[in-house]
Amino acid sequence: MARNGKRVAVLVEDIYEDQELWYPVQRLREDGARVTLVGPEAGKTYASKHGYPATADRAAGNVSAADFDAVVIPGGYAPDRMRRDPAMVKLVADAVTQGKTVAAICHGGWMLCSAAVLQGRRATSFDAIRADMSNAGAEWVDREVVRDGNLITSRKPDDLPAFLRTIIESLAESPVAAP
Repeated sequence: MARNGKRVAVLVEDIYEDQELWYPVQRLREDGARVTLVGPEAGKTYASKHGYPATADRAAGNVSAADFDAVVIPGGYAPDRMRRDPAMVKLVADAVTQGKTVAAICHGGWMLCSAAVLQGRRATSFDAIRADMSNAGAEWVDREVVRDGNLITSRKPDDLPAFLRTIIESLAESPVAAP
C-alpha cells in the first residue's frame, strides 16, 4: 500500500453530507491512511444531513497543516459552517500553500473560496456554488473530478469513486509528512 502511514484530516461540522464524509474516511483507512476527523471542537459530535453522528478527534485550532499529508473537505451544508471558523480556514489555506493534497467535494468548495486559494486554479464543485468558485478566481469546469496540482475537486456524491482514486493517486506521489 503506497499510502500506508499517510496522515489525512477530514473536516467535520454539522450538516455534512453523509457519503462525502464517510466514503473518504473508510476508503482512505482501508488504503492504510491514518484518518483524523478535525472539527471546530475536539470530542464534539456533529450530525450529518441525515442525523448520522461523527465525533471530531481533534480541534482545528490544535492542529496544523504540517501534521497532515492531505485535507479532505466534504460537502453538504457543513462547509458554510466551517468557513466561519478561522482555524478551519487557516488549516485549508496553509495546507494548499504547503503543497499538501487538498480535496473538496460538492459545497466543500466554499472552504476553498474562504481560504482564498482558487485564484488561477481549475476546479469544479456542485453547480449551485459555481459563481462563488469563479468569483474566487477559479476556472470552473463541469467534470467529475478536477486535479490542479495539489488541489482536487469534485461535484457530487456520484463522483466519489473518481474523487477518491485521484486523492489516493496524489497521496502515492508525495512523501509522508514528518511525525
